[in-house]
Amino acid sequence: MMRPNASCLGSIAWNTDTSALTIQASSSAKKGLAYERAEQDLAAKGNLLRRSNPVHGKVPVLLHAGRPVCESLAILQYLDEAFPGTTPLLPVDPYARARARFWAEYADRLHLCGKRLWLRRDDGEETVDPEARAEMVAVLRALEAELGGKEFFGGETFGYVDVAAAPFAAWFLTYERHGGLCVAEECPGLAAWAARCARRESVAGNVYPPEKVYELVQEYRQWVLGRK
Repeated sequence: MMRPNASCLGSIAWNTDTSALTIQASSSAKKGLAYERAEQDLAAKGNLLRRSNPVHGKVPVLLHAGRPVCESLAILQYLDEAFPGTTPLLPVDPYARARARFWAEYADRLHLCGKRLWLRRDDGEETVDPEARAEMVAVLRALEAELGGKEFFGGETFGYVDVAAAPFAAWFLTYERHGGLCVAEECPGLAAWAARCARRESVAGNVYPPEKVYELVQEYRQWVLGRK
C-alpha cells in the first residue's frame, strides 16, 4: 500500500485496458512507492468502483487518504505532486513538461487505433482494415520520431512519457497479428525502446507479457463479437 493510506483499483476480468491499469502500477514502482492493488470485475462493477469513479466507472483509480484520483495521466501527475520527495516523472522545465504531457496523451492513440484492428469482425473477405493499419503505422512512426536516438522519451531517464507509453509495448504483438504489420520493421527504434522498457523491473513486474495480452484480447474479442 502507498503510504499513507493509498491503494489502486484495477481490473483484469473482461478488461482489455491493461495498459491503463499498469501505467499507474509501474509509475508507483518507479517512484519507490508501495501500494495495494484491488482488482475489479468491470462486468459486475462493485460499489467501491462506482463510488470512486461515478462518472465513468472505469479503472484505474488511485485511492489516497480515502480520496479517489481517476484516469491514468491524472494519477501520474498527482503522484508527482503528492510525493515530491520521490523520483520525479515530469521534467522541471515548463516547456519540456508541456511537451511530455502532449506525447503522453498522444500515446493513447495506440489503444484507439489498435482497437480498430483487433475488434474487427472477420467477414471472410479482407481481414485487415487498411485504413486502421495505416493509422497505426503513422502513430508508431510519430512516436519513433519523437523518441529520436534517445534511450527513453525522457532522454537517459525513464520518465513521464515512458511510463505512459511502455504498457502499450506489450500490445505490439497483438497489433502485429491483427494488423498485418511488424513493429520492428516499421519502427526499429521504437521496437528497441520497447525491449529496453520490458527489461526494467518497474515495467516487467506490472505489465503482462505480449502473449498473455494477446490471449486476453482474443477472449475479450470473442465475447464482444459474440454479443453482436
